[in-house]
Formats: sequence, structure tokens, C-alpha cells
Amino acid sequence: MKWKIDYYNTNVQEAILKWPKKMLQRYLRIVDLIEKDGPDLGMPLTKSLEKGLFEIRIKAREGIGRAFFCYLIKSKIIVLHGFIKKTQKIPKKELDITRKRMKEVIKNEL
Repeated sequence: MKWKIDYYNTNVQEAILKWPKKMLQRYLRIVDLIEKDGPDLGMPLTKSLEKGLFEIRIKAREGIGRAFFCYLIKSKIIVLHGFIKKTQKIPKKELDITRKRMKEVIKNEL
């Protein structure tokens, strides 16, 4: 089954595309794997955070990046938010943004 990846909006996509070179390369490699094999690649590439919410996990010399996504029927994945981590724990602000966007996406899909 082929999966299609979309972004919540162009700002999310543009922010991720501005990540440092090695981080971006690793992100794009994982996205290619997701499109081919589906979103559940498992650790250390992807991780389920809570019901319906997942993260793409990027680690490179330049830092640690996270991109949050959900997936919908018809093999469609929506990247909701991406950021570069500065602390070990995911900041509450970043999760709040992601959860709000996920609710909007689900509401619009129904």
C-alpha cells in the first residue's frame, strides 16, 4: 500500500525544510520509508505518542528534530508540526499546537 504525506499547511513544510542539512536528509529518508512501508516504522524512527498521534524522530550532530503526524483513512498522513528540540522532554507548547491541529484535521475529514 502506498501512503501519501501532506502537511498541515505550507508553514509546517517550510519550517522543516529549513532544518540543518543532515537533519533534513534524515527526515526525508524517513518520510520516503513511511510513504513506502507505512507510518509504523517503530523506534528509533517513529513512535506513537498517544491515540492517533505519532512522531518522526530525527537525531543528527546538529540536534534533535521532531515532526508530529496523524494518519487518516485512505492512506493519508498529515504532518502537523515540526521543531528542533532543545530539551530532553517534548515541550508542552509544541504538543498543544500539535493536538489542536490534529483536532482540526480530524474535524475537517469527517
